[in-house]
Amino acid sequence: MSVATQSAGAGTTNATGAEGAAGAAGDAGAAGAAGSAGAAGDAGAAGAVGLKRRPFIDKEHPDVQKALVKASTASRTASQGAGLGDDTIELVNVRVSQINGCLTCLSLHAPRARDAGITQQQLDVLPAWRDAVTTYTGVQRAALLIAESLTVIDTSQDRDAVVAQASQHLTTEQIAAVEWTAVMINAFNRVSIASGHPALSAKG
Repeated sequence: MSVATQSAGAGTTNATGAEGAAGAAGDAGAAGAAGSAGAAGDAGAAGAVGLKRRPFIDKEHPDVQKALVKASTASRTASQGAGLGDDTIELVNVRVSQINGCLTCLSLHAPRARDAGITQQQLDVLPAWRDAVTTYTGVQRAALLIAESLTVIDTSQDRDAVVAQASQHLTTEQIAAVEWTAVMINAFNRVSIASGHPALSAKG
């Protein structure tokens, strides 16, 4: 999964970023405390007392979420500027979200991947992309290789060898863009998983 399907700017906010914003719509107040905050030095601990559900962290700290969305927009712009198509970007988003098991991000990026030109067969066999030799382009396979290597960190893996293999189909600029895409979607996966964001309803 090359580095969430609209324009280079606003589309990217969704691309690796709308997960948090959409999932956060329901229950910002659920993170409230049962008792008073107490001493100023320990407001956070006091606030956790009586917590009924884990908080939507994007709602609790919206400035952090906005910064993440802004970074995601810049990442997509960089990817498009490097010549990567939305199909490859969304393929990365879906594959990383599959590995991480992110309900919200999968419900967002699988439809976007289809809108970007990814076929249903490509989505169906994505977990086995290495064996589906003729199903994906060289660029897509290189992007998936890089994205997986940054999602499941294997300290025994030779990352120089991974990049060298990917460089048969991607330029240095494209490799860096794919890596940023993987970084962004991994971050949004973790925001949604930490928050317990729900699946997004299909539009239209």
